[in-house]
Amino acid sequence: MATGARWDDLTVRLGTGAALVAIGAGGIWAGGHVFHALVALICGLMVWELVGMLMPGWRGQIGLGLLTGGAAMVAIYLPPGLALPLLIAPAILGFGLIARERALYMGYTVLVLLAGFGMMALRDDFGVTWMLWLVAVVVASDVMGYFAGRMIGGPRFWPRVSPKKTWSGTVAGWLGGAAVGTGFAGLTGAGTGLIAVSIAVALAAQMGDIAESAIKRHVGVKDSSSLLPGHGGLLDRFDGMLGASVFVLIAEQVVAFPPGVPS
Repeated sequence: MATGARWDDLTVRLGTGAALVAIGAGGIWAGGHVFHALVALICGLMVWELVGMLMPGWRGQIGLGLLTGGAAMVAIYLPPGLALPLLIAPAILGFGLIARERALYMGYTVLVLLAGFGMMALRDDFGVTWMLWLVAVVVASDVMGYFAGRMIGGPRFWPRVSPKKTWSGTVAGWLGGAAVGTGFAGLTGAGTGLIAVSIAVALAAQMGDIAESAIKRHVGVKDSSSLLPGHGGLLDRFDGMLGASVFVLIAEQVVAFPPGVPS
């Protein structure tokens, strides 16, 4: 591949990325209803994209997207015991409606809703700082992996599923997570355990990316949609965030969070 071809999409990617950063930062800073609405909208659009990949042209695509967004928006205001059935409901309903790839739809829709719920809960319970930490880990892992993969290249990580992902980019993503963890440990007074957790979050983000790549490979599409110029769709952009958010939601039940922060 010619050197110029490696970077021919960079300008568009940076422009779209800057817009996403501005919208995301505004929502995180505002918190509360604004952030909840933004996350619910993203969840709904991601399931809309998922259904579009699995069942192109199906008329129920919009309906399942709206149902998913509505469930995400309502669930965060309910006690956890009532929220969980609501978070699963769009997956069960869609399972009964779509004609094929039912298990794939159901599993990934649950992942989307749990990730959305996890992000809203993280912002509500721990504030701006720790929501920014999560975003920073995912972004650092993605950006360092992108540039290392194109500048260093080398052996492919899993060519059958994600042909462009290299081992150099994968390891660079772990280092990006470690760097963010180190920085936030210094800013917040957290212990060195935060560095290890940040690396684990970067790994989870890469798993989310690989899972979405596997779906696209399975159904034979390049992008989940064309909503985001230079990035494809929301699933293409936020696949890492899905894995990272679900991991943090689970990790909170296992280890003290934020790790090592003085009470």
